[in-house]
Amino acid sequence: MELTSADRYRLSRACGEFDAEVIYLNTTTLGLPPRRSLLALQAALQDWRRGTANPVEYDGALSAARRAYATLVAVDPSAVAVGSQVSMFAGLVAASLPPGSEVLTASGDFTSILFPFYAQAGRGVTVREVPLDRLADAVTSATTLVSVSAVQSADGRLADLDALQVACAATGTRVLLDTTQAVGWLPVDAGRFAYTVCSGYKWLLAPRGTAFFTVLPGAGDELVPHHAGWYAGEKPWSSIYGSPLRLAADARRFDLSPAWHSWIAAAPALELLTEVGPAALHAHALGLAERFRVAAGLPSASSAIVSVVADENVPDLMSAAGIVGSVRAGRLRLSFHVSTSEQDADRAAEVLAGHVRP
Repeated sequence: MELTSADRYRLSRACGEFDAEVIYLNTTTLGLPPRRSLLALQAALQDWRRGTANPVEYDGALSAARRAYATLVAVDPSAVAVGSQVSMFAGLVAASLPPGSEVLTASGDFTSILFPFYAQAGRGVTVREVPLDRLADAVTSATTLVSVSAVQSADGRLADLDALQVACAATGTRVLLDTTQAVGWLPVDAGRFAYTVCSGYKWLLAPRGTAFFTVLPGAGDELVPHHAGWYAGEKPWSSIYGSPLRLAADARRFDLSPAWHSWIAAAPALELLTEVGPAALHAHALGLAERFRVAAGLPSASSAIVSVVADENVPDLMSAAGIVGSVRAGRLRLSFHVSTSEQDADRAAEVLAGHVRP
């Protein structure tokens, strides 16, 4: 995608919201909060300290975050549930599988979308792992569910979602797609899959304690809301005591009681991302990652996450230059997001060229 002048203006404004004192290339581990999130959180904390906070008003921030996330993944807000962790929602899907189900996943995927299914072994649920590039081909009529990340956390590889959707449509297999390392830089249409899960504290630039779960209408009917609490009610603040069960009619029946202050900071961050838009975010992140790859002598790739083998000098070089990344699966992992500038990418490449390889 070629960025328009309007895109560049919005990206420039968004990038100006970040105050990193280092070259921060570690969004895959922890996203940086924009200034507007910090200000909103500080105001809420002051209200809390003064005794003037009204918890009912926190619902406004959570609702705004739900709407913004729905916009980013192209679904209606009624299809979005909120919670605190991906594994809670994956566990909900796992616990609702029929006994004897087969779950297909990619070898080495993130354990938050693997362990909940392995934990169902006592009910006869089996998990079959195959290489990511063979995932779609491995779907059979015996496969009840595919649980996979849209983008691999360890190395940034992308799942072939088009092939997966075609294969699963042919067999009636449902998909649980973890979009934690995707939404925020990679356009995602959550409406293509039965379930998607996403943690907020990485590419969504929100605090820990924020997560999203999307459910297609028909798929939600098969899920038992095992963790139903007061916030899953149709009118949470007026249905907090006694029976009968009266859950929300839409995906909100899967909501978890929110960590309020996390959502206060999440809403402005998500609104910033929607202001820029998924297409421009994708072009920006991918463009910077490719700029780094070219300058560092690395092959082209289609991911905003760069995973390389680094020599023994790299830790000291990065520390001296103030470059922050991470190591996953024995490889250096760098990521490029709206908080990253061209100067960041160029300086990182200058420092690391000759010391990293595919």
